[in-house]
Amino acid sequence: MTSNQSAATSKRSAAWTGMVPIEDTALAVTDTGGAGRPVVYLNGSYADQSHWRHAIAELGGDYRHITYDERARGRSERSTDYSFEACLRDLDAVLTARGVDRPILVGWSYGAMLAVHWAARNPERALGVVSVDGAMAHEWLDDAGREQVRKLFRRLSPLFPLARPLGMAARMSAAQHAEINIEINELCAPAALNPVFDRLTVPTRYVLATGGNLGGDPVLMERIRAGLDPVLARNPNIRVSAKVPSNHSKILRKDFRAVAAAVREVDSHGE
Repeated sequence: MTSNQSAATSKRSAAWTGMVPIEDTALAVTDTGGAGRPVVYLNGSYADQSHWRHAIAELGGDYRHITYDERARGRSERSTDYSFEACLRDLDAVLTARGVDRPILVGWSYGAMLAVHWAARNPERALGVVSVDGAMAHEWLDDAGREQVRKLFRRLSPLFPLARPLGMAARMSAAQHAEINIEINELCAPAALNPVFDRLTVPTRYVLATGGNLGGDPVLMERIRAGLDPVLARNPNIRVSAKVPSNHSKILRKDFRAVAAAVREVDSHGE
């Protein structure tokens, strides 16, 4: 089904901005409304919903755009639980609160992992996935690496107030920042992520960045991206839509058109 077809058959929803309560917190949510195919955007580890503005503008009014801030990010409230499973529950809460059925999930970095995990668990509830330079298997985090991550965030903690408006920090302690980083890297281990890939039955498109970025060695990053090749070979539902010149940090700002094109590609393969 194309976006125009979905607009003719989907239930129209009014635009809405507000807070969605879940457990001990509440999430800041923006829903553009309309009758188009719903697209739900999932942020990077410490980012907020503002990072999606270019892709949303490019896709325009043919789609219904839903963005939200994860716990302690952006305008959302703090919590006692910042785990990956809590973030998956947040996605469920937003979809339920907004009455969203069969969205396209678009995730960047950490958000890409949320998208593929949720779609693998709920294939009947997702139309498809766009992974923006995230959800790629790697296994480099040993005990020394974990301690290095903790030391890094302790050292960077004085900069958190300056980094928050840029989507590079959350309203969390240094230890909480570090544990989120460690957990997501553990989930990217091939033994953990490959079964998720194998359960994906919805159209899944990757938009890959190039080179490295702050905290990411370019050689290592390209090796991780190349590690998708065996996944593509064994699961025909997963494809690379584009590999773009931008690095991981700049991809949503500089190559948003490729992200929008991947959304349209997924939409064209929907029902």
